[in-house]
Amino acid sequence: MENNAQPRWSSQTKIIVALLILAVLIFLGYRFQTVLAPIILSIILAFVLVPLVNRIQQRLKFARGLAILLVYLLLMAILGLTLWLVIPLILRELKGFTVDLQQMVAQTKIFFEGEISIGGLIINGPDIYAQIISSIQGIATSLVGKTITAITKVAELVIWFVFILIVSFYFIKDNQAIIRWLEDLAPADYRPDVARIRSELNIIWSAFFRSQLLLSLLVAVIISTIGLLIGMPFALLMGIIAGLLEFMPSLGHAIWLILASSMALFLGSTWMPIPNWAFLLIVLTCHIIFTQFDLNYLIPRLIGRSVKLPPVVVILGIVAGAALAGVMGVVLAAPTIASMRVLGRYIYARLADQDPFPEQHAYKTLPPPEPRIWKKVPQVQVKRGRQKPPDQTSP
Repeated sequence: MENNAQPRWSSQTKIIVALLILAVLIFLGYRFQTVLAPIILSIILAFVLVPLVNRIQQRLKFARGLAILLVYLLLMAILGLTLWLVIPLILRELKGFTVDLQQMVAQTKIFFEGEISIGGLIINGPDIYAQIISSIQGIATSLVGKTITAITKVAELVIWFVFILIVSFYFIKDNQAIIRWLEDLAPADYRPDVARIRSELNIIWSAFFRSQLLLSLLVAVIISTIGLLIGMPFALLMGIIAGLLEFMPSLGHAIWLILASSMALFLGSTWMPIPNWAFLLIVLTCHIIFTQFDLNYLIPRLIGRSVKLPPVVVILGIVAGAALAGVMGVVLAAPTIASMRVLGRYIYARLADQDPFPEQHAYKTLPPPEPRIWKKVPQVQVKRGRQKPPDQTSP
């Protein structure tokens, strides 16, 4: 009888094919790295919105596409309402900043009107003022020259935003089919393992996003409160900016410090009668204290606890993520490390011929609980009525 079975690949052939596929994937990732960040953002947006879409679809009995559209409209409404509330605040703050800037320029002109003597050294004030004005004009000219580039960047961001919405729409719509396709790629004997790993990763990333939103809200409240207490100009706006920048802790802290230091030096406190340089020192001190509190307590406790990582691992992961992937690496450092821990534990168990999920199997092999034996408890009858007081007489 003729054997029509095709020969199996040798182990060497399998290794070579796997390495070739890995090399092709690395090349494609490098070649199309511009698209990687929007695709990752699309996956994240889909991951966050899938539970809400599922709940609306089940409760209202809508088609999935209609449920996704309803969630998108709700998201746009929240975003539009936020902008409608925040933009007037920003414009009012900018108007006040413009007035303060004009006063600052006038005070600077008065300060540099005559000669300035510092320790016997005579400085020609009008020359210094002219150099300052010339530098400011040069910066303004450079900014005006880059207006077209800025408009182009804004248009590019709008295009990428639309791209992210479209891609995330299809990720949400076909998420179950995508999950089944990924699980079917694994051999049949390993599909339960793939399902278990997917469940653990889902728990990690869900907890991370909930904790990150809570952290941003908490930071916005803390910074706004501190700003109001010390008289920080535009305290509420600076608190909102701090909350948004909390998604990239190290870089966000630096950006916020530059903004806050500039306002403290040029505008001073809104109510404390102290020099601007003294107020700048207060702002720097508050920022240093809060940064240490944020990096050593808030982030490790909220983010680290959500992904079950030690605080030092979260801090080192943020530094490594910034070096490897920039802002995206900083934001996604903690859940990525936790996911790598899950995958690494599984691979190590398979390499060492151990059970990758010992706690699950130990739970399943527990002996069944013994049946309860109910015993009849005799009832105690209590006679009601007036009891005779005890005899108080001595014998």
